[in-house]
Amino acid sequence: MNKGIDNTLRCGSTTSLRKDRATNDGINWVTTTAMILFHLGAVAALFFFTWKAFFVALLLWWISGSFGIGMCYHRLLTHRGYRTPKWLEYLLTWCATLALEGGPIFWVATHRIHHQFSDVEGDPHSPNDGKWWSHMGWILVGKSMHHDTTTLARYVPDLTEDKVHVWLTKYHWTSNVIVGVILLAIGGLPWVLWGVFFRVVLGLHSTWAVNSITHWWGTRRFATKDLSTNNFLIALFTFGEGWHNNHHAHPVSARHGMAWWEIDTNWYGIWMLKKLGLARHVYKVTLNNLPPRPALVRDLRAAELATSAAAGNN
Repeated sequence: MNKGIDNTLRCGSTTSLRKDRATNDGINWVTTTAMILFHLGAVAALFFFTWKAFFVALLLWWISGSFGIGMCYHRLLTHRGYRTPKWLEYLLTWCATLALEGGPIFWVATHRIHHQFSDVEGDPHSPNDGKWWSHMGWILVGKSMHHDTTTLARYVPDLTEDKVHVWLTKYHWTSNVIVGVILLAIGGLPWVLWGVFFRVVLGLHSTWAVNSITHWWGTRRFATKDLSTNNFLIALFTFGEGWHNNHHAHPVSARHGMAWWEIDTNWYGIWMLKKLGLARHVYKVTLNNLPPRPALVRDLRAAELATSAAAGNN
């Protein structure tokens, strides 16, 4: 085990401070109630299966999860790995609100905080505080997704000064109401259960798996100072967000899948926008143009072995 991971693991006993504070704040009943209702709706969808409803859910999952969360909330708004015209940025943001993961301002603030304190004290959702906590416990207890104005001004000044993003954050829940009414009018209850409830729950757990599973199970290409790993299965369910070690090593890169076999649907979408002239200033890192830091894990291990061998000969 390299020193970066070892030091992070040793910090596990201290990272519970944030969790303790959140626990003291009590259960977030609005979020918890919504999660219970949506999970019940997802289970109910299984008893109202139709192929049309299923494919509607898949389409909306792709729109909300790939165009929305992956391409927009994460790679565009949080890390500014590329730029788009404002009208397209707002459209993609609206697509992201369909995932029901909160408005853009709070989502981006939380993720930027995660990168600053990844797997140490201050990380909103580290598995050092428990696997359940990192998966969904952190949103059910405390105020991790409801930052004060001082925190927002520090982490997301670019969004808090944008009136459209402020509006989309305040009314982020309305997108699913609009879509739900349309689905009800066209396909009845099965379309609503699959296109809203089942689709939202699937998307939520996919995103949460990046926060939890990819920080304790997977492979590591880069010697980052956190527990991030690459996980092929999570990448499939998140349209490429599962190449998490790649991302933590090079967070601004709009491309997360660096090898040809690392499927990254979100990158393909960004690439297509660039070809259409709708994306500019696209920053990408590939295995052929790696910056010098952080080191590849194999290089770090080779250096450690060489150092150990030299010390043994003295």
